[in-house]
Amino acid sequence: MRRERVVVLALDGVYPFELGIPSRILGAADGRYEVLTCSVDGRPVRTNADFGVTVEHGPEALATAGTVVIAPVAPDRLTDEVPDDVLAALALIRPGARIVSICTGAFVLAAAGLLDGHRATTHWQVADRFRRMFPLVDLDPDVLFVDDHPFLTSAGAASGVDICLHLVRKDHGSHLANTVARRCVVPPFRDGGQAQYIEQPVPEQGAASTAATRAWVLERLGEPLTLADLAGHARMSQRTFARRFHGEVGLSPGRWLIQQRVARAQHLLESSDLTVDQIAGRVGFATGASLRQHLNAAIGVSPQAYRRTFQTAR
Repeated sequence: MRRERVVVLALDGVYPFELGIPSRILGAADGRYEVLTCSVDGRPVRTNADFGVTVEHGPEALATAGTVVIAPVAPDRLTDEVPDDVLAALALIRPGARIVSICTGAFVLAAAGLLDGHRATTHWQVADRFRRMFPLVDLDPDVLFVDDHPFLTSAGAASGVDICLHLVRKDHGSHLANTVARRCVVPPFRDGGQAQYIEQPVPEQGAASTAATRAWVLERLGEPLTLADLAGHARMSQRTFARRFHGEVGLSPGRWLIQQRVARAQHLLESSDLTVDQIAGRVGFATGASLRQHLNAAIGVSPQAYRRTFQTAR
């Protein structure tokens, strides 16, 4: 069994909750990961709460990591320059290592120039500030996390859980990721993006939700569903449904539907011996070629390659 070392870098002003997420989530993955926490000098770190944390490792631990996680710091500590000791610590990360940020940790990577030309995300409240400071980064503030290898960035707070589950799913398949989610009593996969959490005007009295329609769709992924079908189920006009759906989920109905079909296809590739064409039919793609196209767009591999990698998790 491959055991990957994950090293979490704690900086002064770190958020304690997010700092503990990698250890809690990855630590529940049946020994697949060894999670260590370090600081830039091996000394205790001040958090943004009324206590500090003592770490067991200095920056040299970063050189041993297959995955590095940059924990977030309070917004008042964000700058467009990286302190020399932090730069020196980042320089220890070995080539080929994955680098993950949670929430404002993306500012550290961007300030070090590591995200230039890459797609990334961060907390929606500081997205405008991020864009002004780092125009060379392709920021997408509407998603919960971005995987633009070797950099993975996530949005605020609980999205650290999402990205750690994504790591488990990517490394060891959805079966183990779902097991970890159950152990930690968190959802294995959250629909949509950050838009559903952004402060929005109070909806008009009596406004209906699209949640029931989303549940209805998940039971009928194999059917050729259209926007008209979804709006009809919700008893809304197509325009109203599309607007309300995007406001609740952060994605258009079409994009969300493709996302759900790809996720279901991934599960079937891992857990069954169905052919690619059979899986395509069960999840609502017209042909195996269509499934191949959408899976490659979503995760960058073919169905056959995905199955070879993850079916051992059965």
